[in-house]
Amino acid sequence: VNQILLLLLVLTVCAILYNKVHQVPSVLRNETVDLESPEEMEEEIPVVICAAAGRMGAAVAAISSIYSNTEANVLFYIVGLKTTIPHIRKWIENSKLKEIKFKVVEFNPMVLKGKIRQDASRPELLQPLNFVRFYLPLLIQKHEKVIYLDDDVIVQGDIQELYDTKLAPGHAAAFSDDCDLPSTHEMIRSVGMQNTYMGFLDYRKQAIRDLGISPSTCSFNPGVIVANMTEWKHQRITKQLEKWMQRNVEENLYSSTLGGGVATSPMLIVFHGKHSSINPMWHIRHLGWSPDARYSEQFLQEAKLLHWNGRYKPWDYPSVHTDLWENWFIADPSGKFKLTRPDS
Repeated sequence: VNQILLLLLVLTVCAILYNKVHQVPSVLRNETVDLESPEEMEEEIPVVICAAAGRMGAAVAAISSIYSNTEANVLFYIVGLKTTIPHIRKWIENSKLKEIKFKVVEFNPMVLKGKIRQDASRPELLQPLNFVRFYLPLLIQKHEKVIYLDDDVIVQGDIQELYDTKLAPGHAAAFSDDCDLPSTHEMIRSVGMQNTYMGFLDYRKQAIRDLGISPSTCSFNPGVIVANMTEWKHQRITKQLEKWMQRNVEENLYSSTLGGGVATSPMLIVFHGKHSSINPMWHIRHLGWSPDARYSEQFLQEAKLLHWNGRYKPWDYPSVHTDLWENWFIADPSGKFKLTRPDS
């Protein structure tokens, strides 16, 4: 009996020693997982920007500012027409932006056939790429959440913050309300900008009155959008927007002579009361509404995103705060795109 017990004891000790020598410590296994998981789980941030003929320098400056101010895993979707795609691709691949992750997406303007009412007052607003934001799910397939930016912006903050914007349940998008920031109210008054639905929709038309939206309702700006693709598709947002585009062709419900943008009005209708809000400092706008009205330098330094919406663009002349924009501009290697300056 004693010999059997001694043998069992020896076998037990041997088994313990074997496990200690050959088993990987659990702490080391955890450290290995922790070291690998951030890279494996790092979320891709899709950012959609259009590259239109004659203003590709805007898209380049916007991309440059985003890329330079974040460590996030950004994937740029650069949307263009068939004729402009080779130019923007060459610009990126032959500049310091060659390190970015990007996909070039061709937008087919035929999807807009019969949906845009001709308006001679501001024909540039009828360019096909102005309506790319209506078709995000058709262009971006694999992402749940997407950022759309107009090309006339620069980003001074970390784009991760904007991406982390919370959307309320049932909301397909988040925008910046035009009444959200007291610091911009003086600018709005000084240049006569509109910040209510009255400035965008023609309330003389029965179809607009039937919406039941007060004309004094604060508008929002769709130049910066954080969108939920699942909700967008579920609510058939694109179809709703197209319906109002077609109704405008038939009934002239809004025009560029009102709020200054035919792409804004359908979104104001479709998203009324059904959108979340973006942090106001992530969309400081109206920098392009006047060649004279300026914000304080301190206010602009605190801003996360600057938007030159309006006629006066920072790559043209005259314009304001062009130095902030030029910080991020990268010259066109082909020499086709040139800045317009007083001495040029």
